[in-house]
Amino acid sequence: MKAGRKQWVGLAVLVLPVLLISVDLHVLSYALPFISASLAPSGSQLLWIIDIYPFMLAGLLLPMGTLGDRVGRRRLLMAGAAAFGAASAVAAFSPSADMLIVTRALLGVGGATLMPSTLSLIRNMFHDDGRRRVAIAIWTGAFAGGAMLGPLMGGALLEHFWWGSVFLVNLPVMALLLILAPLLLPESRDPRPGRFDLLGVALSLGAILPTIYGIQHIAQDGLGWTPVVAIVAGLAMGAAFVGRQRSMADPMLDVRLFGSRAFTAAIGANTLGVFAMVGSSLFTTQYLQMVMDARPLVAGLYALPSAGMAMLAAGLAPVLVRKVRPGLVVCAGLLVGASGFALLSRLDVTGQSGLLIAGIMLMAGGVTLVLTVSSDLIIATAPPERAGSVAGLSQVATEFGGALGISLLGSIGTAVYRAHLTGAPAPALDTLGGALESARHLPEPAGTALAAAAREAFTQGQHYAMIAAAVALVLMALVAPVMLRAVRQADRPHPRLNHSARHEMH
Repeated sequence: MKAGRKQWVGLAVLVLPVLLISVDLHVLSYALPFISASLAPSGSQLLWIIDIYPFMLAGLLLPMGTLGDRVGRRRLLMAGAAAFGAASAVAAFSPSADMLIVTRALLGVGGATLMPSTLSLIRNMFHDDGRRRVAIAIWTGAFAGGAMLGPLMGGALLEHFWWGSVFLVNLPVMALLLILAPLLLPESRDPRPGRFDLLGVALSLGAILPTIYGIQHIAQDGLGWTPVVAIVAGLAMGAAFVGRQRSMADPMLDVRLFGSRAFTAAIGANTLGVFAMVGSSLFTTQYLQMVMDARPLVAGLYALPSAGMAMLAAGLAPVLVRKVRPGLVVCAGLLVGASGFALLSRLDVTGQSGLLIAGIMLMAGGVTLVLTVSSDLIIATAPPERAGSVAGLSQVATEFGGALGISLLGSIGTAVYRAHLTGAPAPALDTLGGALESARHLPEPAGTALAAAAREAFTQGQHYAMIAAAVALVLMALVAPVMLRAVRQADRPHPRLNHSARHEMH
């Protein structure tokens, strides 16, 4: 059955929460100085304000996707929208850092219900392969566009309003979703869901939360016993989760999917693409604000060309896979993204705005192309009744990719930064922001010298981190066509290869 007007209008409704969640993941970065001035959080509290939202989001994506398969994806989407809107309203007027931490956690819970619900509803609304690819391209374009537009929206709001305004923008979108969802979205669920595996939920949370916690804190504080123990505990819980899923007749996640090289390659490309994109944003936002000395709104404007390129790449993906093997499209996207990182590795302290824009445009376009194709390959493997759990797994891979990008690329940048800034005061050795703050309190010319040295050290760290990201994408580009060779382009069916692809994917 081909999709009609109602399905396409319904897709527009599903894009709303995706765009908003992506914006929310990035809009807070420019608000942190204002939150610090207003609520005076401790260093630990500020860390939790930043981390608790992605932690809760990552930990609950898979259980919420499975829950949607059982109670109904539209019902879960609407419940999540109501929770997300309510938590946003409270967060905007939080009188203390502790209250903001709690409401950010609730936002993570709401977000975890929204993401897998949208992708699994697309799987069940668009049964035709070609139209499903276009729908997922629009979904991916919204997610990538939100990542680029988040800083712009944050900068614009903070130029004119208080920090709570970055949360209040969620309310009209969630209200519109609650009104339109019952009218335009079909309800769908697994007709034979089996028992809800509460122990499996606990094991998945025990695997994901400590692992991401450990990865992020190694990036922020370096190696230490606490993050290492957290990662080991998370991996042990993950092994127990996989063992339990293998033994169950009705698992939360069908781990046999990883026996397919195509599925594994799609998950790997998805994770690596987000790894590179999120890891690079850690550097480019600081470069704009602290090396080029751009105001928040101006820094946000630099994201517009890359947002346009991301949306263009998402729209181009379904056209390309009709003419070229998906493995080759993924390979091309990875190489384009790698070329963007190669350009970003050449940035220096002089503030090369043209090079920066070209680099993030190529990075955003190439990575978005990869995410669009890999997201379709991942969701296409799922039987319609299990779409929620596979959609949840896809988003868990996205969150892990982001955490790894911040950790590994951040660690490379920090190590090089510290190596180039020996002899500086302790706060200056932690971050570029700390160095610039220390420089303001030093007499001249020592303050100017420290600021210049810190900026030079930061750009050196950025250089090596961007090279590492480029190398990672090139290596995946070599592997992807081989692992995805059984998947044919859509408009040139070949009976034997199509049968092979279906066998490989299922």
